[in-house]
Amino acid sequence: MRILVFIIRILVSATFLYSGFVKLVDPTGSAYKFQEYFGADVLNMEFLIPYALPFSILLILTEIMLGVTLLIGYKRRITVWALFGITLLFLFLTWYSAYYNKVTDCGCFGDALKLSTWETFYKNVVLIVFILFLLVKKGAIYAIFSDKILRNITIAFFVGFSYVVYHVLVHLPIIDFRAYAIGKNIQEGMEFVDGSDELPPVHDFFLESDVDGDLTDKILSAEKAMLVIAFDINESDQQGFAALQEVAQKAKEKGYLVYGVSASSTSDLVQLQKDQNLPFEFLFCDETTLKTIIRANPGIVTLNKGTVVGKWNWIDADEVFARE
Repeated sequence: MRILVFIIRILVSATFLYSGFVKLVDPTGSAYKFQEYFGADVLNMEFLIPYALPFSILLILTEIMLGVTLLIGYKRRITVWALFGITLLFLFLTWYSAYYNKVTDCGCFGDALKLSTWETFYKNVVLIVFILFLLVKKGAIYAIFSDKILRNITIAFFVGFSYVVYHVLVHLPIIDFRAYAIGKNIQEGMEFVDGSDELPPVHDFFLESDVDGDLTDKILSAEKAMLVIAFDINESDQQGFAALQEVAQKAKEKGYLVYGVSASSTSDLVQLQKDQNLPFEFLFCDETTLKTIIRANPGIVTLNKGTVVGKWNWIDADEVFARE
């Protein structure tokens, strides 16, 4: 029986550690997912949307720390009951998503692993059965060190995980699982797989100008292109545009094709260009696509014939040409 408890303990711990880690390196992505759940057409809790990011961080840290404490056997009673509570919440949300077809990707494993809504629900059914077993057999969950050492390990992991969250929010995710990661080619990502009805990894990617129309092919065929992305300038960090003005000017001097890209209204973008003296035209693109391309508002993406060669948050704008 102890062996069975140990195996289930490892499986549950590994699931929470993996799920927590892939979201830990990209908490903004999880926040976007919570905004979907809080929306009027899902849970109708729009008053919570402004708190999506702190809620995301809290849940991610809780999830990954429960994986740690279960693995090392620290505070086993509290840990197993907390695992039961959080999995029960996930079970309801994934059932709701699957039954009503509301959020087709729950984001349980971030962008690293995609499951269908029903696959995710059944995964949580298995998980909660395992946790119920651990609740019954929690006396067989033994600690691998003394209480003092376990406490210090737990604190060290919490501090480390908290720093990772801080770092990726200030800069960019340290691991990018999306179709626009550095090294990925956007044109290749647009290709449909033969015999598959699924959308390709890159879809809804278009760059349109009020003056010149569709510039997608022109930009994706350029050897040197820079996109300054601000999905919503009303939510952008305004001091970032001063830094971007300088790097965009330098990029143009180096022969880059430079454009801003946003989902904001034309009038707002024209006013921003005037106020910030930005040396580029803004193009329109779908907001969700822009949020997927880069977790910064504003941020910088450089391309070479459609291949992503660099991504920076505006705060790191001085690093764009640092090695040239």
